[in-house]
Amino acid sequence: MPHILIIGAGIGGLTTAALLLKQGWRVTVLEASTYPGGCAGTFFHQGYRFDAGATLAGGFDANGPHTRLAEMLELEWRVSPIQDAAWVVHLPDKTIHQWVNPTQWRDEYLKNFPYSESFWHKQEHLAKIAWDISTRDFPFPPANMDEALRLPLAVRLATFSAAPHLLRKFRGLLPQETDAEFKAFIDAQLLISAQAISDAADALYGATVLDLPRRGVVHVHGGMGGIAETLVQWIRSQGGEVLYRQQVTALDVKDGRVTAAHTNKKLRLEADFFVGNLTPWALEKLLGEAAPVSLQREVKRRDLMWGAFVMYAGLDAGIVNQSITHHQVVMDVNKKLGEGNSVFISLSPLDDPKRAPQGFRTATLSTHTSVTDWDKLHRENPEAYEERKAKYAEKLLDAAEHALPGFRKAAKFIMPGTPHTYETFTRRPLGMVGGFPQTSLLRARSPRTGLQNLWLAGDSIFPGQSTAGVTLGAMRVAKLVQNESRRQHVN
Repeated sequence: MPHILIIGAGIGGLTTAALLLKQGWRVTVLEASTYPGGCAGTFFHQGYRFDAGATLAGGFDANGPHTRLAEMLELEWRVSPIQDAAWVVHLPDKTIHQWVNPTQWRDEYLKNFPYSESFWHKQEHLAKIAWDISTRDFPFPPANMDEALRLPLAVRLATFSAAPHLLRKFRGLLPQETDAEFKAFIDAQLLISAQAISDAADALYGATVLDLPRRGVVHVHGGMGGIAETLVQWIRSQGGEVLYRQQVTALDVKDGRVTAAHTNKKLRLEADFFVGNLTPWALEKLLGEAAPVSLQREVKRRDLMWGAFVMYAGLDAGIVNQSITHHQVVMDVNKKLGEGNSVFISLSPLDDPKRAPQGFRTATLSTHTSVTDWDKLHRENPEAYEERKAKYAEKLLDAAEHALPGFRKAAKFIMPGTPHTYETFTRRPLGMVGGFPQTSLLRARSPRTGLQNLWLAGDSIFPGQSTAGVTLGAMRVAKLVQNESRRQHVN
């Protein structure tokens, strides 16, 4: 029975672990924190359960990644489908509901942007192709010769009609009549899920992002961390190990293979294969001098991911009593998005008693921000760092008040966090979150690491961001590990 050791109990690591356990592997997951999920986890503080980062759960439709995984493992997610609006977009002079129902959504976009109908038809067509690809064997970019040989067939079957758009930027899809409001509306959605606006985002990936509200968005009972918690329970029930407070601090490497992992608790574990639910920067740091040259070059040349400035709040549910739980706010359509000008707000459902003390609910607010400025301030000027943190907290409160009047009065508890906060609690270098900006398929990353029996999972590998995307990537990693084990056994 081969042994797989997973570094990190994020969705990618846990999904890979569960799928290999289902195939008869011995599985060990090592997690540095006290709870699973990483940036898609839920933490407990002063009677509240806050979503650490990811707050929107999609991909639970009939052919969605989470639905397919549940069928493979024969488990049940603790979720409830959102029936009305997945979220509401608040522009300075418009409020747009992202209705789950396609007919309602058509009426909504025609009311707000009457010139955009042909754009949405094109977007829906491309999104359908992209979602179809997600249900197939689409090994991109190829991680080995076997995947390279399978890729041409996958491309011919799934992407023939999308070929003109494969290397196109999303801005090429926008209608000629596009004004600042419509562009801000589109760009805000692309930024939260593709990590890039229309000027840079890949057209096919961007079309998928805009389709998300109608692709099985759900409330996860108890918070986003419920996805990871369900996977942990399943793994343990099937004889797998998930160990908390075990931060992997070093890996032994010999002849191009990892042989063992060391933790901060003096644990040393050997295994046949290893998967890191890590960013390339974290993996390179972990490997130290044993890091392959290709990995060292990559972390030097790749652009850094975004960071997030977040604010966690405990709210009086009698004041902020909206039933729609997700809200996106753009304060000025003529200014650059992120850094407080665009804010995503997620409220805990009013009928989820696990999330907050009676009469209260939680809120997680976030905006994109550059990680380097925060890192420099934290190291060189702590006073300026705190001042900037207070300034950004006010920006988020202003955005929340615009979308949800009475928010400031309702906030009985507020806790802001910077990229440095993310680095401290998730151990992601510089607090980078969300995966690489999806600007081109040619820049997509495979699970390869440069070591024969070590693979990456998580939001760093294609298709990247979101629990749905990470789940798709993990399905691929599990298959790669399984096939590599078979190949080595035959040889």
